[in-house]
Amino acid sequence: MQIGEKQIGLKATPLALLYYKQAFNSDLIGDMMKMQSLADDPSTFDSVLLLQIAWAMAKAHEGVGKPFPDFTTWVAELDSFDFSDTTVMGAIMDEATDGFFRRSGRNGGNTK
Repeated sequence: MQIGEKQIGLKATPLALLYYKQAFNSDLIGDMMKMQSLADDPSTFDSVLLLQIAWAMAKAHEGVGKPFPDFTTWVAELDSFDFSDTTVMGAIMDEATDGFFRRSGRNGGNTK
């Protein structure tokens, strides 16, 4: 997946849930549920929450023990993020939804 000029791999796995909890002291799936209300009330959109979910899945994509920047550094490395690009937001949420809720029948759960 492309965010600005940067290619990002995403992987929705239990490891992403752990990274998210450790970094943000919150539950990724619970926070994802907050994003579901967007269709009813667009004012509930939380851009940082979306970036946090992407960061955790990107870190899980890299794997255990491999160097990966903390959230602030990772965001600073993004040259841009077009929040009007529904393709990017959709890819993040689709990977999370597919990986955490519809795992059976999928091949690997990787989005690149």
